[in-house]
Amino acid sequence: MSGPGLVVAAPRSGAGKTTLTLGLMRALARRGVAVFGAKCGPDYIDPGFHEAACGRASVNLDSWAMPERLIRALAAKASGEADLVICEGLMGLFDGVSGEAGTTGSSADVAALCGWPVLLVLDVSGHSTTAAAVAKGMMSYDRRIEIGGIVLNRVGSDRHRRLVREAIESLGVPVLGSLPRSAKITLPERHLGLVQAGETAGLDRLLDAMADFIEAHVDVEAVKRVARRGLAEETARDARVPDAEVPIAIPPPGRRIALARDEAFSFVYPHVLQGWRASGVKIVPFSPLADEPPPADCDCCWLPGGYPELHAARLAAAQTFLDGLRDFGRTRPVHGECGGYMVLGEALIDAAGASHAMSGLLSLVTSFAQRKMHLGYRDARLVTDAALGRKGTRLKGHEFHYSTLLDRGTDEPLALVSDAHGTVPQPAGSKRGLVSGSFFHAIACVE
Repeated sequence: MSGPGLVVAAPRSGAGKTTLTLGLMRALARRGVAVFGAKCGPDYIDPGFHEAACGRASVNLDSWAMPERLIRALAAKASGEADLVICEGLMGLFDGVSGEAGTTGSSADVAALCGWPVLLVLDVSGHSTTAAAVAKGMMSYDRRIEIGGIVLNRVGSDRHRRLVREAIESLGVPVLGSLPRSAKITLPERHLGLVQAGETAGLDRLLDAMADFIEAHVDVEAVKRVARRGLAEETARDARVPDAEVPIAIPPPGRRIALARDEAFSFVYPHVLQGWRASGVKIVPFSPLADEPPPADCDCCWLPGGYPELHAARLAAAQTFLDGLRDFGRTRPVHGECGGYMVLGEALIDAAGASHAMSGLLSLVTSFAQRKMHLGYRDARLVTDAALGRKGTRLKGHEFHYSTLLDRGTDEPLALVSDAHGTVPQPAGSKRGLVSGSFFHAIACVE
């Protein structure tokens, strides 16, 4: 059982989950409350904002891609290290893929598995009393979960607020806040979602503005009570889980891992790095954009996803990085995920159609000029030994990119990959010598 926490969820995307989540995190942190952030699903951008808001690393919780034991251990460890956990949901509360309850990837699954009540955000623009019918449906749809409180968003007037509040509270669930319409605290976006936390100018000021907004319109102390419902603080402290007891999601590919880390390479799931460090691995960051090669004293190089398509010319000119990467790959494993995979290829074509030479460690060619969205869960079984694991290893992960594979090249495939809907597995990724890559981001090893 996890300690105190709650899941911020909504009936749909765009209802205000992120604003409420970040505002609550910063508001509570300013009051001296130790807050741990979590994110439902495979998002690797939101956890960076959680860390900025509350001062500690966030964690992903995904009921489709992660074994139940891993979810429970990560949640218990998070709640044991803080006074409470605020977990940001994804899309609508019950949205996920087809499957048995507890395996769909939905926010409801996470709330049920962790024993956390839901703080529901309702966008009430365009209607009033009808919002109570929406709330009632959300309350009754899945008996595994509890709606602990509701926050109204985009309220138009005092009369509007009163009508909605009275209708909803007649159902027996408290309305803990009412947010007026506001365009002053929006976060900038780009093609894969929010601009990353580290690139958002004036982020601290924006987070403080969000906290001010939430404190002015939400009963923050009541939110704390919902998160702690039925759990004494002693219970939360007893829930602490040592690192050694949290299952390792992805076996570490080395003992000293050179990790590309800058604005072009940043999409790493926090739980993967936490698991590697807990197993005694040393993570050594380096910056390809600063023309730094992988450190020579490492035994594996990991190129995460990110935005190399926005920095293709600069990466092509980073000869110290490219030469160092080629030297490294001759004797030690190198793996690239999504954007990292693209940089391992022969060439990357940018949005303007210009081709930029990459490392050539793999023979693929990718294009950001010919854009097509690729999005969804991936179920992969390795067909060769690689940094991700031995041949036959089964991994679950996620793919989200707009770049197109123009030429797969001549390398052998890395894995046979299907999606969450049971499509026929297809060869995917690439492997040549000690170098491997794929468009999917691995979340957890499941076999």
